[in-house]
Amino acid sequence: MSTALSVVVPVHDEAPHLEATLRALVRAVRHSAFDAEVVFVDDGSTDGSADVARSALDDALPLTVVVQSNAGRFEARRAGIAQAQTDLVLLLDGRVRLRPQSLAFAHHRVAEGEVVWNGHVHVELAGNPYGAFSNVLVELAWREYFDDPRTTSYGVDEFDRFPKGTTCFLAPRELLVRAMEAFESHYEDPRLANDDTPVLRWIAEHERIHLSPSFACDYRPRSSLGSFLRHSFHRGTVFLDGHGRPESRFFPAVLAFYPTSAGLALLAARRPSLVPALGFGVAVAAAGVARMTGRSAFEATSFGALAPIYAVAHGAGMWRGLALMSTSSKQRRSA
Repeated sequence: MSTALSVVVPVHDEAPHLEATLRALVRAVRHSAFDAEVVFVDDGSTDGSADVARSALDDALPLTVVVQSNAGRFEARRAGIAQAQTDLVLLLDGRVRLRPQSLAFAHHRVAEGEVVWNGHVHVELAGNPYGAFSNVLVELAWREYFDDPRTTSYGVDEFDRFPKGTTCFLAPRELLVRAMEAFESHYEDPRLANDDTPVLRWIAEHERIHLSPSFACDYRPRSSLGSFLRHSFHRGTVFLDGHGRPESRFFPAVLAFYPTSAGLALLAARRPSLVPALGFGVAVAAAGVARMTGRSAFEATSFGALAPIYAVAHGAGMWRGLALMSTSSKQRRSA
């Protein structure tokens, strides 16, 4: 049986990663019975990403290129889905490489009626401390699954117990369209919208989301301190948009964050000599938690060393998000 598939790839300045991503996609398609097209959305790139995509695919798969001003990944995905010619869509980010048998596995399960799949994401380590940090953070947040990776599924009641994201996500086109239409960001700027958690929570209310190590991909993380800091800051803002909602299990932590962080900032301002000790304490505690949960020495060291830096950048992003949320709320009330 052949199944038509549209692969939507939203990109903003990801040229260095695209060749590997698209070649892995072609390989995975050829290992499966999917009849696939690629919808590539260039979201205001300045590095020639679209040209790299055309060259990398080299007519291996039908390609549609959508070029737009930078509007953020949520709107880029929406634009790509609007151009998709099939009833089934795979969302795939520019830093993600499908494993060869992933689509063959998914094709079989889709034929059995299991049509919504979240990719099992492997973060590349390869001596990269930023990748090691990200890997430990994700696996600690969803230990229930990562301690025992298996083929499973979850609905809205179990939603917060499993990893999820639109980095690699397969679903019917109509379901994605409806989920995106139902989502309302806290922010006016769509580039700062949380582009996965609220959308996937809506989907989980209507269809079970499946997850398996057999539907897997590799993710290439940031590789410099500057890019790590920028990404952490952005993720803090996005995190508030996704989890500053009562339905999230992280909502109590979000509420507690603001008075706690304000108190720590006041303490640091009054007694700056305590800052190194606080940072060191966070680093030691984070490394200890990583080691106690079976992480390698490299992962634990990376997690400990970067935890204070991440906490500050992510926290600053959350404060930024609160300011943006307040501004947006005032604008909506006055409209």
